[in-house]
Amino acid sequence: MKIYLGSDHRGFHLKEKVFAYLAKRGYDVEDVGNEVLDPEDDFPEFAQAASLKVLSSTDEDPRAVLLCGGGQGMAITANRFRGIRASVIWDAYEAKMTRNDNDSNVLCLPSRVLEDDDKAWEGILETWLSTPFATAVRYQRRNAKIDEL
Repeated sequence: MKIYLGSDHRGFHLKEKVFAYLAKRGYDVEDVGNEVLDPEDDFPEFAQAASLKVLSSTDEDPRAVLLCGGGQGMAITANRFRGIRASVIWDAYEAKMTRNDNDSNVLCLPSRVLEDDDKAWEGILETWLSTPFATAVRYQRRNAKIDEL
């Protein structure tokens, strides 16, 4: 599984921790930026970069993890791209449900909530990465309808 990471200045420090966590566990991880802490950067460019990487990847199950202050800006931007299903997640239960029901391929983490709670974001990340899509007919139908919009 190829995982693309992106963050603005507000998610930068947590992104660095997430990168180290994933690399240590043998995931193929690519940082799409920002590469340095820049208080003037804007989240849309990093959400776009990660989304385009997911969509153009030849990997069987490419995904992205995006981080900003609340996660919402990243999700709003990423969801502009047909084929991206980005979800803002704050606990392991929601991580499981967004993978199981929605086949989420982009995880958006709210740094303001999670940056000081390693156990929380690690649990979210592990759950999201390990939960398969249920492939129920109704879930496939719903995802197809989203892509038709």
